[in-house]
Amino acid sequence: MTKLTLGSHPYLLGFEQLERLLERNAKSGNEGYPPFNIEQTSENSYRITLAVAGFSESELSITVEDHQLVIRGRQSDDGEGRIFLHRGIAARQFQRSFVLADGVEVGEAIMENGLLHVDLYRAQPETVVQTIKIKRG
Repeated sequence: MTKLTLGSHPYLLGFEQLERLLERNAKSGNEGYPPFNIEQTSENSYRITLAVAGFSESELSITVEDHQLVIRGRQSDDGEGRIFLHRGIAARQFQRSFVLADGVEVGEAIMENGLLHVDLYRAQPETVVQTIKIKRG
């Protein structure tokens, strides 16, 4: 018995990229740091909220790379010369990636009370009807 994949199904033409995307997300082992929420704020907009307490705006970067929203954080370790009796707050870096569907654009990013909010919106697509001429062979 052969394995049926998105790319090999006769009615799903051109979905190979979606299959690769699903495989890549299944393999990426996000350890859960930092925690985040995704909410739908209207019919065509979303908000991703990350808990980034201890990070300043200059220690965070937000980029869009190949239909992926990538949020990175890198704290500088200023503990040099200090003696910690207990160190429960680690200065660690992170990278969170979110795949964006076609037509989803990144709006603004707002930092408030240790939370980073990234607003996304879906542009309204124009309905296009295309007629294909049939040629004689």
